[in-house]
Amino acid sequence: MKKLWLLLAFILVFGTMQAQDADKQYKVKVGDMAPDFEMSLPSGEIVKLSSLRGKVVMLQFTASWCGVCRKEMPHIESQIWQKHKNNPNFALYGIDREEPAETVIKFAETTKVTYPIGLDPKADIFALYADRKAGITRNIIIDKYGKIVKLTRLFEMEEFNEMVKLIDGLLAE
Repeated sequence: MKKLWLLLAFILVFGTMQAQDADKQYKVKVGDMAPDFEMSLPSGEIVKLSSLRGKVVMLQFTASWCGVCRKEMPHIESQIWQKHKNNPNFALYGIDREEPAETVIKFAETTKVTYPIGLDPKADIFALYADRKAGITRNIIIDKYGKIVKLTRLFEMEEFNEMVKLIDGLLAE
């Protein structure tokens, strides 16, 4: 009887964890190679993810209409970008979903973020990582080998702090 209870408890806990991961609607998982893409910045500069190999990379999927994004972005700016922006082994890019360059520029100004935000006009970059219709904000941390080491969804301070520690640790290696 005790074994049956343990089995049921395991199924319940594991099933809940799986459901929570499924709710995040990611197409990728920790340990996967990050799908490569090219992205334009509002300045016209082109960024190719694979060209950043050898760096710890943070991708933040965002949009001006996303209230949670607006709440999270000042934390990214102050606790991650300002700390590591001059580190040649780090790269951070916001990726704005389905908005024109003018909107993205104004969005960066109003949120007072200085990290680069690229354009994803048809959500094609987003669709490499998550279901096209899935929500944002999302952060993806990629190690220097191009592997995904963390995926987040929405903004929770505890998870954010874990992400900051992870980035700090990866950069200390």
